[in-house]
Amino acid sequence: MQRRDFLKKSSLGLAAGAASVSASAPVLAQSAPTIKWRLASSYPKSLDTIYGAGEMVANRVAQLTDGRFKIQVFAGGEIVPALQVLDAVQQGTVECGHTTSSFYVGKNRAFAFDTVVPFGLTPRQQMAWMYYGGGLQLMRELFKDYGVVNFPCGNTGAQMGGWFRKEIHSLADLKGLKMRIPGLGGEVLSRLGAVPQNIPAGDVYAALEKGAIDATEWVGPYDDEKLGFYKVAKYYYAPGWWEPSAQVTLIVNAKEWEKLPKTYQYALDVACAEANMHMLAEYDAKNPLALAKLLKAGVQLKRFSTEIMVAAQKAAFDFYNEEAARNPAFKKIFAEWEKFRRNEQAWFSLNDAAIEQFMYSHNK
Repeated sequence: MQRRDFLKKSSLGLAAGAASVSASAPVLAQSAPTIKWRLASSYPKSLDTIYGAGEMVANRVAQLTDGRFKIQVFAGGEIVPALQVLDAVQQGTVECGHTTSSFYVGKNRAFAFDTVVPFGLTPRQQMAWMYYGGGLQLMRELFKDYGVVNFPCGNTGAQMGGWFRKEIHSLADLKGLKMRIPGLGGEVLSRLGAVPQNIPAGDVYAALEKGAIDATEWVGPYDDEKLGFYKVAKYYYAPGWWEPSAQVTLIVNAKEWEKLPKTYQYALDVACAEANMHMLAEYDAKNPLALAKLLKAGVQLKRFSTEIMVAAQKAAFDFYNEEAARNPAFKKIFAEWEKFRRNEQAWFSLNDAAIEQFMYSHNK
């Protein structure tokens, strides 16, 4: 079913329900079942924007179903380890989860396309690909093999390049560097000589403080300030070339999804779409203020050298072509994603990027 048809029917169904409620006794309350789900998040409660998107979904679903469909949200580690949310949903330990699909590239590297790949799509381009470029259908084919239904449910925007205990001037400085970085960004950095590690958010500060890792990336200034990385690593790099955006996903156990009344399915789909928009807007509003505070605290803002950027981009696309040659699922998604990416870049470079570059260089 095409997404616009799905959302249209969703709106009609919910509107019809609302009209029935106002007519006499609430029809939804009379006929609809009470359903309680548990949502396992990959994020700690302290990260109110990314964790909060899961709560936003739960609250919106309750509103749209007159309180009949209730979802209880649990932070990473409360009932499920932060990096095992997909396993928990697949196994039915919880009905749904809010997570980042790139955490699970160990199962299939094609999962990265549901989040982002290095030098990939910007937030708007990712949204366009998912909703109108065939991305959602492609990713659902992959998730189906794991007994899961996926919904875009947030985006952090373009991420920062992370926190480093020492300056990174050249490719030579990456040799042997131990860095917390999940997904395909870690794969690319390993080709440049770094040693990637996947560590949950709650454990990163301690690893950085003790020297178990030399650097870490997370999201951007708003979250990074909360996690306190600047206290133990003062060099803050940009840009996060491995994540020019980062989509967050709600995953639902397929059997539990099929059990839901259609109106509840519509409500959940609409709630995820709202959260997808709101998370990006919230980060865009909060990150500049947080960055200003970090700079006042003595953080030294740095940029990756052209040498590093060029080498990383080449390593990334070499990797994609190699992975496509050995992984049918990756090959299928990559082929369609790459065509979409090229078209988007041609359009954005003509218009959006042109006006942005002018305004940023002639700031008034």
